[in-house]
Amino acid sequence: IGAWTNMFLCGRGLAAGILVLDFLMRLLVIEKKTAKKYDRSIPEDETDPRSMGSRADQDLDEVNREVSEEDALLPKREDESYKIRYEPNKLICALPIFACFKSPRLVMGLGLAFVQAALLAVYDATIPTEALSLFQFSSLKAGLIFIALDIPYLLLGPIAGWAVDRHGTKLAAVIGFGWMVPVLILLRLPADELLPRSKNIVLYCAILALNGVGLAIIGSPSVVEASDIIQKYDKANPGFFGKNGPYAQLYGFNSLFFCAGLTIGPVVAGSLKDSIGYGNMNLVFAMLSAITAILSFFIIGGRTRVLSRRII
Repeated sequence: IGAWTNMFLCGRGLAAGILVLDFLMRLLVIEKKTAKKYDRSIPEDETDPRSMGSRADQDLDEVNREVSEEDALLPKREDESYKIRYEPNKLICALPIFACFKSPRLVMGLGLAFVQAALLAVYDATIPTEALSLFQFSSLKAGLIFIALDIPYLLLGPIAGWAVDRHGTKLAAVIGFGWMVPVLILLRLPADELLPRSKNIVLYCAILALNGVGLAIIGSPSVVEASDIIQKYDKANPGFFGKNGPYAQLYGFNSLFFCAGLTIGPVVAGSLKDSIGYGNMNLVFAMLSAITAILSFFIIGGRTRVLSRRII
């Protein structure tokens, strides 16, 4: 127990050191908009997010290169679907981002944040009680078992983010939430006590590590997808969202959906665990992940190339 305690304290010290380093680095960073006030040599377009091409624009260019010139004349320009042509009401004038909610991609992107947060809350709400029930773990040991879940999340998070930048949000969302389906179902195995106690603990930690891999994959698509849609609306409607665009509003709504998942997740998980058991509770959330993966395939990142070819 002493070794585990030392490891836990070292981990907390390392985390605190990283936070301090991150804070100092943020103090040293100067944003381009601020730098331009003192250095006129910086081009205007480098400080304006509206001038940056969105991921969906790049995907559309790849699809358009695959069709002939005659076919390219038929489809409507994608920019047109993001133009706001009606007179905004008082609600939209107060919060212009509401005009963007007609996009299913934006709604789905925020929905991914909700599901991601709900899954995170499930582990926080049920792992301590399950560890106590299965292995009679104390509070300290139950807390240490989260290391198995968090290390893959910590190590693979940057790699998953790089993959989203390179391959888009659709692939990461479909693979990530699809991955969560079997690993959530596997969490019922330790309760079956198929192995001796010591090996059962190892099995539980191994399955939690697999869950951590899935959590790392699903961490990026939601905010990237929502930001991409907001950027397209902002570029298609100059001045509609004000000087700085609706990005702060997007952050607020993303936090709203994420916090809603953190609130609803443990309540539902606790109720299901008490009524139908730990294994069946994880099965319910596995089904939620499966539905999310299917919806992501059809909505996130725009229309798939296969469907685009059929329509064209």
